[in-house]
Amino acid sequence: MNRRIVYFLFLLTVFSLHFSGFVFAGQPDPPGQAKDGKPVHEAYLFAHMKHDDYGRLYYSVSQDGLHWRQLNDGERVCQDYRGHADICKGHDGRYYLVGNRNDSAPDINFWVSDDLVTWTRYSDVTPDLKKTPGYSQALQKIGAPKLFYDADGSQYILTWHTPHKEATPEDPERYWASQRTLYMTSKDLKEFFGPPKRLFPWDMGTIDVIIRRQGDRYFALIKDERYPTLDWVTGKTIRISHAPTALGPYTEPSPPVSPNFREAPTLIPSPDGKAWYLYYEQYPGISYGLSVAADLNGPWYQVSGYTFYHDWDKYGLPPKVRHGCMIPLQKKEYEVILAAFDKKKDAIGAE
Repeated sequence: MNRRIVYFLFLLTVFSLHFSGFVFAGQPDPPGQAKDGKPVHEAYLFAHMKHDDYGRLYYSVSQDGLHWRQLNDGERVCQDYRGHADICKGHDGRYYLVGNRNDSAPDINFWVSDDLVTWTRYSDVTPDLKKTPGYSQALQKIGAPKLFYDADGSQYILTWHTPHKEATPEDPERYWASQRTLYMTSKDLKEFFGPPKRLFPWDMGTIDVIIRRQGDRYFALIKDERYPTLDWVTGKTIRISHAPTALGPYTEPSPPVSPNFREAPTLIPSPDGKAWYLYYEQYPGISYGLSVAADLNGPWYQVSGYTFYHDWDKYGLPPKVRHGCMIPLQKKEYEVILAAFDKKKDAIGAE
């Protein structure tokens, strides 16, 4: 056979193997997996909504924090809940879930659960937004309430975003750029102290803020809500700030740890406890990105996913999952959730 033809066939074979998902060397997996011994974090829950059922509660689970599957045959796990699901373990060892009916509703609502299976309505609070110091122009809007329990301060910190400008046909983005993060505190989620306050002093739109702790520092994961332009290149990205206490004062936000047009950050420790997995939603297309770091101060890098090439996709979520929160689970908690919502009744380690 002509040597040119042989060489052409060789190149064609290499090209076909590479672009069909079969490559000669595997891509490295993300760090943080417990390769030797028992993992520090045995499983994970993702409480989320769905694109075609916005604001309702669904569950997906994972054993490695990377590969997720939806439970309950894709049906809701709580019929009463509405909101952008956010869960924390509270002062009494029970789990608390926060939500609200919609952005125009004046109240924020709480549920409680012993096992993450059965949720019971617990309490409500109606913030007096107009009494927020230095923010009397606040509109009656409450977006995506989030909840953090600060064990050192023995208090809950409830955060949400509220704008001060209405959208116009000429400038619909000014509504989002005017969002500011507010908070209130409580010892028991029954009584809340004082009027709302602003969490950050910056003149910058922020939404979807969650607070987490690493060592003796507190970290606020923020969506920069300005629209991206050449003058504001960090717009619609996830950024991180830190402080000595949960209520600040917080540093200026970091450079972006996500691409533009990402929101709803959620953070979990890796199975071996030596890395952080930061997920964020891509919109308007519905998918999730993942950034990984050994320290919340960074540096961060983005993990490959949603390429539809098996060797390159290092994480995966069910289709059309949207805003929510991820939390680590103990083995017994995971098995209780599977027993309630998984028709396969898998035990840990059987996936």
